[in-house]
Amino acid sequence: MSTLIHVEKLKKYYPVLGGVFKRKVAEVKAVDNVTLTIHKGECFGLVGESGCGKTTLGKTILRLLDANGGYIFLGAPEKVIKEITSLDMQIDEARKKKVSKRELLVLTRRLNELRREYDLTAFGGQKLKLLRKRMQIVYQDPTTSLDPRMLVKDIVAEPLIVQGIAKGASARERVIKTLESVGLSVNQLYRYPHEFSGGQRQRVAIARAIVTQPEFLVLDEPTSAVDVSVRAQLLNLFEKLRKDFDLTYLFVSHDLSVVECISDRVAVMYLGKIVEYAYTEEIFKNTLHPYAQALIGSVPIPDPTKRRERAPLKGEVPSPINPPSGCRFHPRCPLAMDICRREEPMLVDVGNSHYVACYAVSG
Repeated sequence: MSTLIHVEKLKKYYPVLGGVFKRKVAEVKAVDNVTLTIHKGECFGLVGESGCGKTTLGKTILRLLDANGGYIFLGAPEKVIKEITSLDMQIDEARKKKVSKRELLVLTRRLNELRREYDLTAFGGQKLKLLRKRMQIVYQDPTTSLDPRMLVKDIVAEPLIVQGIAKGASARERVIKTLESVGLSVNQLYRYPHEFSGGQRQRVAIARAIVTQPEFLVLDEPTSAVDVSVRAQLLNLFEKLRKDFDLTYLFVSHDLSVVECISDRVAVMYLGKIVEYAYTEEIFKNTLHPYAQALIGSVPIPDPTKRRERAPLKGEVPSPINPPSGCRFHPRCPLAMDICRREEPMLVDVGNSHYVACYAVSG
């Protein structure tokens, strides 16, 4: 499988201001040193508790939020990604060894040259604007993500006009075709969002996202604002669109049953970090990280005669402003060891492309 999205050591911190002069006194580490790869054509599920950084990660990948560190690549050649990460390491080592300024300047120039061409965190202006038609987002609540004063025809056509792709009759034709692909009709062009049901409003939002024919979509809990029957219809629609338009998804959700249904691979996030990820079947059958076990163990069984033994979690989620040292889960982990308190575990491949960040599991 070819790689479409590669994220390397991505960070997104929010400043905490205090004092009379509102100076930065701390940082909320919403996304902290995240590395992951999304293959072309797959649906990559991202799960975790509320506030763990899922949506922030998705928005940072799309450059709706500016990263504080790390790299984001969209369809970049593997050799370029390797060269950039290698240069980054060489620069760090050169600074520690205090090499000559000339040698450091050569490395830095080459890194900046590659970043300007391939790294999304370095994009700006027109280059960033053109990136928007390749990457789009479907938000959780279409009631707030759609302008209530605009007609459906204008909502869906707006990305085409902004990007200079089409206008006038050609834009109208493309809007109609896109609406039909999501299950709406030409008769609904002159309606406002409030005239639709929740499921239909979400279809309008999906049409707006795919009208520019993007390669990558972030789906930010797109089914949580609708009832169960409409949820099933939307999931089937996402599967159909993925095949018809060759789309790649980052599916953000707290609903593990939905993620299990639609995703090819799943990553579990806790307090700004990825703690485990694997193919969907593997992670649900052979869950390794204690937090992921508790998360999956909390999914209710659709049978009133059966009860699932839930893996209890002690304590509260630590503050992202002052996260625990070492493994961030160790204050609540039943398997915590001394090393968990001292050193932060790295994601380790334990077989079958199953990665986990836990000393108790990976040894």
